[in-house]
Amino acid sequence: MITWLRIAIGLVVLLAVTLVLLPVQLVGLRFDLKIRRYIPRLWHRVACRVLGLKVRVHGRLETSRPLLIAANHASWKDIMVLGSIADVVYIAKSEVRGWPVFGILARLQATIFVEREQRQKTGDQVDEIAKRLTGGEIVVLFPEGTTSDGNQLLEIKTSLFGAAASAVPHAPEGVVHIQPVSIAYTGVHGMAMGRYHRPLAAWPGDIELLPHLLGIAREGAVDVDVDFGERVDYTRASNRKVVSRTVGARIRAMLGARLRGR
Repeated sequence: MITWLRIAIGLVVLLAVTLVLLPVQLVGLRFDLKIRRYIPRLWHRVACRVLGLKVRVHGRLETSRPLLIAANHASWKDIMVLGSIADVVYIAKSEVRGWPVFGILARLQATIFVEREQRQKTGDQVDEIAKRLTGGEIVVLFPEGTTSDGNQLLEIKTSLFGAAASAVPHAPEGVVHIQPVSIAYTGVHGMAMGRYHRPLAAWPGDIELLPHLLGIAREGAVDVDVDFGERVDYTRASNRKVVSRTVGARIRAMLGARLRGR
């Protein structure tokens, strides 16, 4: 009974915050005002608190621009976690646009949607990402291209780093900074997350969303550790495959160390 009361109160709070912030965000999107970049962070902070996601940050967000964040991806929760820390925009597959709830939230955060199967649109999509980067926005890329089980980094798709390459000619100093970031779901109620609770971390997509949401809300205390790694600079002379391997190795090292409790 207490658990459901807590969930109900949390949803009411989140709804109230949404109703207050939504009109401002819509205006910001309509006129492309900078305020549209900041409002989502406030919403994500409230959402994380309501869901019981306790976010701990290690290291610092890179201050240099243009900045592309490359992070591992286990669940839709990654969006809220990173969004609660920094003013970011995401790159997502076009199908997300039509998803219930998440599709609306993605559009409200000015997400960059890419259609991977339609190669004729690749140039326009890459140009949009480059424009956002050189415009000072922090763009988040999940280079695995899909979600994992949260215990490992899947193979990185080097083609997704094409956005960094396309932005280089437009960057003031001819360099785009890529910061590796790991997101590790490490605990439940202050205890190390074991095999039984791992489904709380990952959402592979074949699990119904509502039961998954309720399961996380019922727990009310999931620890998430976010590590910001050393940046990798992408210039005209950079090799995309070499850069992707370097970024991947750093994400993998941070994720592995955090999951091992180091």
